[in-house]
Amino acid sequence: MFVREAIVIGQKHRDGRKRILLCYLLGLLWYTVTAQIHYSIPEEMEKGSFVGNIAKDLGLELQELSERGTRIVSRGKKQHFVLSVRSGSLLTADRIDREELCSQSARCLLNFNVLVEDKLKIYSVEVEITDINDNAPRFREEDLELKISETTVLGTHFILESAYDPDVGVNSLQGYKLSPNHHFSLLVQNGADGTKYPELVLDRALDREEESMLHVVLSAWDGGEPVLSGTVQILVTVLDVNDNAPVFTQPVYTINVPENVPQGTVLLTVNATDADEGSNSQVRYVLVNIPGKTSKIFQLNSVTGELSTLQNLDYEDVEFYMMEAEAQDGLGFWGRAKIQVTVLDVNDNAPEVTITSVTSSIPENAPPGTVIALFHVHDRDSGENGRVLCSMAGDLPFKLEKKVDNYHSLVTDRALDREQVSEYNITVRAEDFGSPALSTDTHILLHVADINDNPPTFSQSAYSAYIRENNPRGASIYSLTAHDPDSEQNALVTYSIEDSTLSLEAPPLSSIVSINSETGTLYALSSFDYEQFRECQLRVTARDSGDPPLSSNVSLTLFVLDENDNAPEILYPAFPTDGSSGVELAPRSAEPGYLVTKVVAVDADSGQNAWLSYRLLKATEPGLFSVGLHSGEIRTVRTFLDKDALKQNLIVAVTDNGEPPLSATVSVTVAVADSIPDILSDLSSQASPETQDDSLLTFYLVIAVAVVSCLFFAFLVLLLALRLRRWWMLQVVQSAGAPVGGVPSSQFLGIDGVRAFLQTYSHEVSLTTDSRKSHLIFPQPNYADTLISQQSCEQKESPLPAQSLLQGKDEQALFQQAPPNTDWRFSQAQRPGTSGSQNGDEGGTWPNNQFDTEMLQAMILASANEAADGSSTLGGGAGTMGLSARYGPQFTLQHVPDYRQNVYIPGSTATLANAAGKRDGKAPAGGNGNKKKSGKKEKK
Repeated sequence: MFVREAIVIGQKHRDGRKRILLCYLLGLLWYTVTAQIHYSIPEEMEKGSFVGNIAKDLGLELQELSERGTRIVSRGKKQHFVLSVRSGSLLTADRIDREELCSQSARCLLNFNVLVEDKLKIYSVEVEITDINDNAPRFREEDLELKISETTVLGTHFILESAYDPDVGVNSLQGYKLSPNHHFSLLVQNGADGTKYPELVLDRALDREEESMLHVVLSAWDGGEPVLSGTVQILVTVLDVNDNAPVFTQPVYTINVPENVPQGTVLLTVNATDADEGSNSQVRYVLVNIPGKTSKIFQLNSVTGELSTLQNLDYEDVEFYMMEAEAQDGLGFWGRAKIQVTVLDVNDNAPEVTITSVTSSIPENAPPGTVIALFHVHDRDSGENGRVLCSMAGDLPFKLEKKVDNYHSLVTDRALDREQVSEYNITVRAEDFGSPALSTDTHILLHVADINDNPPTFSQSAYSAYIRENNPRGASIYSLTAHDPDSEQNALVTYSIEDSTLSLEAPPLSSIVSINSETGTLYALSSFDYEQFRECQLRVTARDSGDPPLSSNVSLTLFVLDENDNAPEILYPAFPTDGSSGVELAPRSAEPGYLVTKVVAVDADSGQNAWLSYRLLKATEPGLFSVGLHSGEIRTVRTFLDKDALKQNLIVAVTDNGEPPLSATVSVTVAVADSIPDILSDLSSQASPETQDDSLLTFYLVIAVAVVSCLFFAFLVLLLALRLRRWWMLQVVQSAGAPVGGVPSSQFLGIDGVRAFLQTYSHEVSLTTDSRKSHLIFPQPNYADTLISQQSCEQKESPLPAQSLLQGKDEQALFQQAPPNTDWRFSQAQRPGTSGSQNGDEGGTWPNNQFDTEMLQAMILASANEAADGSSTLGGGAGTMGLSARYGPQFTLQHVPDYRQNVYIPGSTATLANAAGKRDGKAPAGGNGNKKKSGKKEKK
């Protein structure tokens, strides 16, 4: 028996391989003809069994399967196959039961799709599951009881229960056979649908008294290899008298039912009658020959014959039901009728959209036709209810393209622009043609990725900026902003300036201005001078950070605004360079309005800063001359008189119209004479008395300075004596052993125990052209003298022992004052100017009184020499007191620095300068209010 089964199994496997090979060849042929891959395999193959070489059939290499993302997609149902990327084969995912999948269908086809994701190509694959004889015919019940009257006529047919075999074809039910007996034979009837119905035929009359019960075995067999069979035990009970069976009113009951009928709905009512009377006419209804699933869906009322639903119907699962109703009387007679239930489709399923592949981002330069998503649309309904139309709402730059097997692709229809729309929320609607129509919306969010397709742009084609000259270095000049509609790095703008030169003499542009590369703010690297250049043009480049970067340029014109930083410059009369003095002649007979000379001046500034006005500051004879306000012409106001001086000194001021105004002065000497020899003789006759007056004034000044110097030295000697005396007293106190309280070192200045004695002594000498109006002012000296006594130095801290003070004295020895500083004299640039215009020495200077005396003596000698030379004035100019041109007419003895006693702090090189000038409200350094340029012109 075992050997026979092994032979049968081996033959089965060989036949199976032949069938597989045949199916494979048929599949290749089918693929060639219909462009669809077709395979055929038997059912019940082990998990992982080979189905076909999908890589070869698709024309792909093994490594391309994984690289191109090849995978199987189905329609949402259970997947029965897997794709082996390693071998390129299609394998079974589990054991496949054909009867479970396709029931009694003649062909069992499983369809799925293979997606090559990289190429977005999809192939349709069809696998046919062939039947094997794995199911034997089965009867619904193992035992069947028949009750036959002994009066039954020979040849009577008794319909038996049909066997059910889920296999198809040759493996399905092929026939019946009856076990050997003496009374019955078997007749097999074929129905219109090919179903075989066994009927038991009475061949020999029954005799209840002879044999009341008969046992017959009915076998059903199929045509598979090996042949499988099923049996049912038939128990025949012999009855007598009852000879009529129930009869239905119609042999077939048909009904069409929509699938959405409620559960428990009565579909139809069957009815059968029995010609017998009494208990033999009572009929009971039952359902026979019902597959397992159908028996759970329908119910037949045994009394009323009403057929009702136990569950909801679903057209998508089963479209047609076939069953049999049997009417039985009390003695075992029955009649049968068929019931056909057709389920009508109702539009109760919305379309199903399965997204197979989708991209969430697409560059804005993607060409039209770029695939965004691939999805499958399926509606479980049938007919018009299952026909689906896909559409998109709104005017979007996309379109839908239909592919094979209800696949659709969403592609771009035209060029995209992220700067206009950066994100699309695409709604794809799948709507069927049912009534009412059902639809499903699928939302796809698509981001448009930016590319660097927009250069930075400025709001203007050209810019202008204005800045005043003499601006501080590093000051912000202007700010430029360029806008880039791109995003992220593509919108990150940096700024730069194209380097160039303003002119051949001008420095490079990069040394004048700079720009912040991030903000676009321009800064001045140097201070602009309007007189050097008045405008410059820059070219600013804005460049984004894209790849490749894009840029744009804009022109920026920088205008320098003038400020009043240049004093007027006097061109005429010019100062003589040969040592002579320039003199203008005016005849004695000149009428009023006579043009004596003209002052010519220019200003390097522009605009109103260069508008000049002239005025007469000082004249020997007021009211004799006038100066044109804008012309600078010096004219006579009246005729000359005999009492008028022959030499007239005029000081003319030239002032610009700036804010603040700057000015320059010039001294003009006008000689009243008809010719040069006349003016020389007149000046010689008048030189003696003036020289005598000037000599007397100089003598008085020398005496005054000498007296002041003597008093100052006497004061210094007295102060030094007092300091030595106090120091000596302190030494005596310390030697006596008296305790000294802790005194902060900051209170001891100069000598131990004595605070610094600060003295300020100043004098002021004012001189005028008239010696009778000269005067000297001697302010009271200021003293700051504090003697810290032993009693005032007591503190809460423990007193310092005398020995420590003596040690400190030994270590420091005797404090020496700093040596005199010989650099206190005026420098060449400091001599001209008003009183208080010179900067004081912060560290303090030691006075040198000899310089005052020497300076005055030099002044006296100069005056005497000029008088000896026949000059009629003191040194060639009124009010100059015989000083040379080095000391201008504005120079007075107020320029002599204050004499200030300086005291040195022990252990420090610093000295204490008198702050009398600050107490008087004067700054330590000052000026005449004009800038350096103006000051230099006055000095000349």
